[in-house]
Amino acid sequence: MRSIERYLLAWLMGALALGGLLIALVTYVVTLDEMNEVFDADLKNVAQSVARYHRAAYDARRHDALQLPERDDTPEDVEIVTLTWTADGERVYASDPRVKLPFSRTEGLARLDVDGDAWIVYSSVAADGVAQAAQRVSQRHQMAAESGAKVFPPMLVLVVVVGGLLLFGLRRGLQPLGDAARDVAARSARSMLPIATDGVPREIKPLVLSINDLLGRLSEAFAAQRRFLADAAHELRTPVTALRLQVHLLRRSDSPAAREDALDELEQGVIRSERMVQQLLAVARSEPDGEAMRVEQVSLDDLVRSVVSDFALKAEHRRIDLGARVGAGIEVQADAHQLRVLLDNLVENALRYTPAGGVVDVEADLQDGRPRMRVVDNGPGIPVAERERVFDRFYRGEDAQSLAPESGGSGLGLAIVRAIAERHHASVSLHVPEEHRGLEVRIVFSQLHGA
Repeated sequence: MRSIERYLLAWLMGALALGGLLIALVTYVVTLDEMNEVFDADLKNVAQSVARYHRAAYDARRHDALQLPERDDTPEDVEIVTLTWTADGERVYASDPRVKLPFSRTEGLARLDVDGDAWIVYSSVAADGVAQAAQRVSQRHQMAAESGAKVFPPMLVLVVVVGGLLLFGLRRGLQPLGDAARDVAARSARSMLPIATDGVPREIKPLVLSINDLLGRLSEAFAAQRRFLADAAHELRTPVTALRLQVHLLRRSDSPAAREDALDELEQGVIRSERMVQQLLAVARSEPDGEAMRVEQVSLDDLVRSVVSDFALKAEHRRIDLGARVGAGIEVQADAHQLRVLLDNLVENALRYTPAGGVVDVEADLQDGRPRMRVVDNGPGIPVAERERVFDRFYRGEDAQSLAPESGGSGLGLAIVRAIAERHHASVSLHVPEEHRGLEVRIVFSQLHGA
């Protein structure tokens, strides 16, 4: 399992170690640069001093009286080798005769290779001779490396100390998150209380607030589910009781006619129960976390024609004029099956409450460039006070129950319509038709037609 603490600590320790290495490297480069400047100036001063000394000594004594020293020791890191020459290039003196530097009459600094070693040489040229001061380049690099190496161990100690402080700080900083995790782990499965945000760091607070928001939505969903189950059990109790009574009457029927009537009643009860179960399934599938949507290009024109064709026989049986009015090529991105369920429920409701001789029109058109479906009837309509409540599950107004007591309506149709519309980011609204009688249900999609 990935640990945020270890991940952050590893990156921070790595960054500190790299920083220490870079500091040592920078120390090496800067020290070498400064040493080059200092030693170059020293070479110049030494060469000029040796030249002055050589001229004074050469005038006081004979040339052959100067003896070259014999050297068999190891040169020191900061050793500067000095040489003097006559004007014609004869070596007069060398502090280390083992170094075979070449004669040069060029004033200033030069970089030379002698026996595989790199040297920095300063030549001081006069009329009576040349004095040189030289130093190995490797000695300068070695001293700079030693300076960098001396800086690196303290940096390692600093990395360890800072790493320990970071570990302590990370654990203290992440402690509220651990407390919140333990709080959630200690809860029961039914507890939906929000996590306390007191003392939660600012960086973690958005996560805790999001979890609290999720807990709130889950609490509402569970409450709605419990209400739904309670309402469904209550609504199913009535048709089941009726079925039991009809079966009892069927058993007690003495004549074929009475038995036939009982069978008809039983069949109607089964149909109503089947309708109720289908509506309950439709409600479950239309929930936001219900059945996954299969979005495709859906023609509202074809959908309206198909639904009207399916309900034509029922409309004719009830002596209702059911018609379709469609536009030209009105399409939306939607789940075709769910839109079919939505429109089926609207047409079913319209036919149920529209009296014989009435008219029901199903339309597909555009409203401000957005696809729209309308189901318009000239039935009794819905009172303004009930237009919001009719979208609640199992709600049936008193007018609806009195107008169609035998219809077997469950009060789920418009709840299903709204749930499906919301899944498609569409709006549902109830209106009074232009004829000032009946009900108009509008489904307006948010997507622009042709976009």
